[in-house]
Amino acid sequence: MPLLTMSSITKSFPGVRALDGVDLDVEEGEVHCLLGQNGAGKSTLIKVLSGAHQPDEGEITWRGDPVRLPTPVSAMRLGIATIYQELDLVEHVSVAENVFLGHEVATRGLIRAREARSRTAELLARLGHPEIDPGTLVGSLSAAGAQIVSMARALSHDVRLIIMDEPSAALDPDEVDNLFRIVASLTAEGVAVVYISHRLEEIRRIGDRVSVLKDGSVVARDLPARTTPTDELVARMTGRDVRSAFPAKPGAPSRSEPVLRAEGLARDGEFAPLDLQLRPGEIVGLAGLVGSGRSEILETLYGARRPTAGRVLVDGRPLRPGSIPAAVRAGIGLAPEERKSQALLMLESVTRNVSVSSLSRFARAGWLDRGRERAAAHRHTRDLALHPDSPERAVSTFSGGNQQKAVLARWLLHGCRVLLLDEPTRGVDVGARAELYAVIRRLADEGVCVLLVSSELPEVLGLADRVLVLKEGRVVHTAPAHELDEHRVLDLVMEGAPA
Repeated sequence: MPLLTMSSITKSFPGVRALDGVDLDVEEGEVHCLLGQNGAGKSTLIKVLSGAHQPDEGEITWRGDPVRLPTPVSAMRLGIATIYQELDLVEHVSVAENVFLGHEVATRGLIRAREARSRTAELLARLGHPEIDPGTLVGSLSAAGAQIVSMARALSHDVRLIIMDEPSAALDPDEVDNLFRIVASLTAEGVAVVYISHRLEEIRRIGDRVSVLKDGSVVARDLPARTTPTDELVARMTGRDVRSAFPAKPGAPSRSEPVLRAEGLARDGEFAPLDLQLRPGEIVGLAGLVGSGRSEILETLYGARRPTAGRVLVDGRPLRPGSIPAAVRAGIGLAPEERKSQALLMLESVTRNVSVSSLSRFARAGWLDRGRERAAAHRHTRDLALHPDSPERAVSTFSGGNQQKAVLARWLLHGCRVLLLDEPTRGVDVGARAELYAVIRRLADEGVCVLLVSSELPEVLGLADRVLVLKEGRVVHTAPAHELDEHRVLDLVMEGAPA
């Protein structure tokens, strides 16, 4: 008998049918992987399962008995815990307080803090992380540490099913290995896991069965995770055959004068002196583990961090260090890793998000010409195939891939000549990734210089013309992308010496 069965689940919102008769079953001790493009219905389905949404139709059974999940608390009491991609932890309180938030260890209204810390330490040890101090503020932890805390919170209940939504998105390879070790330990104890990820290589490593959602319906179920060909999974998700996600590269490297040069650029404690040149039409990739200085290099080039040594030049002219306005005026644009918190005004329209760096262009005598603003923004969103083509909608209502298109459209409108991309496809499904790859290559073909950071080595090698490999803040190898493969890069970041 399955631990969980969801039968004919239907859920509609104004103007859209998010789930259309979805069936899902999960066995004790298995990892059931849920795949689908953004907008396929995955998030709605797990919110129904977690008690955050109520289905319009359908039935949920738990160990053979029909159940209702009117609230997240009711789901947790039943033994269902959800760990979302954007962790819902309280950063300014301790690990122990987060773990027992909402079901505090207390007697007659008085919290027993010492017992809470002791029980938290036991849970952290069970997860293989006894080094995390229960009294530490969650805000001081790494992304991997915060995720461990979220898992400890789930285990503080009598959890039998854990839903993990893109759990590896912010983790480096070693941290992913540790996550998988924890998942294997939990499933060995009979805990079931519903695992959602856009990274198909993870599905093979960790999954048992795969269900695929498309347009709110299950289009495939009970696929063996380890043996189903990638082409089949992609075809099921997208409805088309995707043989190669990466567009063709130009045959010869650019010989034009560099648009951007970094000379001896460094930040103490983050990355060592770096020399870098970006030529028109060139895509350069930075490969390395999380913490190797990749993002810090991009943010220093953009002026968000002030270098402790060296300088940045555009067209041979030095930029004022640590000045974002100076970088933007010189034609440098940044699409940061955390686009929702660092790049987008989530409650504003796509139009305003696209125009925000160029508003002075549409101002006349102190008044904003909204017609010209809308027309200019729409020209670029249409050019990037924003879907749906409704730039007056709030950007929060669009998928991750289309939100990223809004960020790119902003810099196109501004006339960006150097584009810095930090994890450009994080949280973006496989079909939308192919669209973004085509956009990035097209921008390069039009003469834009691109500096790319990605934790996914196939993405760096597939997009970049040239790759700089980083280890602990130092460039240890530079080569054309076609001379490298994943194994060579991993060898360099794990054991390599400067070369």
